Amino acid sequence: MNAVQQALLRLHLTPGLGRIALFKLHQYFSDFTAALQAPPQHWREAGLSEAVCNKVPAKNSEKFQQVYRNLESQQIQLISFWDDDYPSLLREIHDPPALLYLRGTLPKNDCFAIVGSRRATSAGLTLTRNLAYTLAQHQLCIVSGLARGVDSAAHRGALDAKGATIAVLGCGIDRVYPPENSKLFHEIQQHNAIITEYPPETPPLAGHFPGRNRIISGLSRGVLIVEAAEKSGSLITGDFALEQGRELFAIPGAVQNPNSRGTNRLLKEGAQLVTEASDILQSLWPHQPTRQQQVQHNNFADQLEGAALKVFETLGHEPRHSDEIGRECGLTPMELSAILLDLELRGGIETLPGNHYIRS
Repeated sequence: MNAVQQALLRLHLTPGLGRIALFKLHQYFSDFTAALQAPPQHWREAGLSEAVCNKVPAKNSEKFQQVYRNLESQQIQLISFWDDDYPSLLREIHDPPALLYLRGTLPKNDCFAIVGSRRATSAGLTLTRNLAYTLAQHQLCIVSGLARGVDSAAHRGALDAKGATIAVLGCGIDRVYPPENSKLFHEIQQHNAIITEYPPETPPLAGHFPGRNRIISGLSRGVLIVEAAEKSGSLITGDFALEQGRELFAIPGAVQNPNSRGTNRLLKEGAQLVTEASDILQSLWPHQPTRQQQVQHNNFADQLEGAALKVFETLGHEPRHSDEIGRECGLTPMELSAILLDLELRGGIETLPGNHYIRS
């Protein structure tokens, strides 16, 4: 942990100093180490009180040293809003976390959130697991909240597919909540990512979960709600999704099932109906390849070299015109035509109307 991260940690452990205060300090000082060295009157000018300034734990204090040692021993990382590896979609929301604690490694895949009832039906859990499995096979990272029920099934489906998943906590990174998800927690940490905006030792209080939910939707291109009662916390995630400009999806359910009242209402209000993974893929990622297809593409590319490889790498799963391909690859129309014909005959690409091409 470098000096700036240590400064951030000391500030984040300060009672009464939260997300907004960190943004104010950065705006005024541009450097958190400088903020810690500044006199109280400069903090007042930054919009914070002198009292808060005086509560920052010293670097050699028992409180700071204990948390610091725990984070270091458990290889927990700190990612701030100002770091290059901060999730780009999350950066766009109007109230992004200033600081994230991370166990594991953040996947680079596009993210999709799946949330729902903690008391989901067996059919709902099975459907969730299958949907997450299929989406993960299509190179998507499944985001959820590690809660009982639908959240756990979503993470499990992604892991079953050997895909990517992110668990967002409503407590400190050093807490496993709920306790029965300890095995799932450690599986996700080993292969993917667990994140939270709350400082270590923060308990899973009810008031923390709306904040967690905004991160779940903020990380994601879209949010699917599987089962939700009329006042379910999952509906809060749906509200955040709409507020953040994300696509909202819901699975319909029997009208007599209390767990379907929330999702059925969302569908009435315009959420996209989902009965299978293709409903989501066609809406958000119509040309997203499966992992098997990606392996096939990689194997095909291994057989190519020179200009043919350059042309193939230029193509993806969105149609591109031959003129555009030729300009990007620096080829004459005759050279490009010969290469495109060869790639098509070998099964690597397809020709579409109007001189457009895509990978097969």
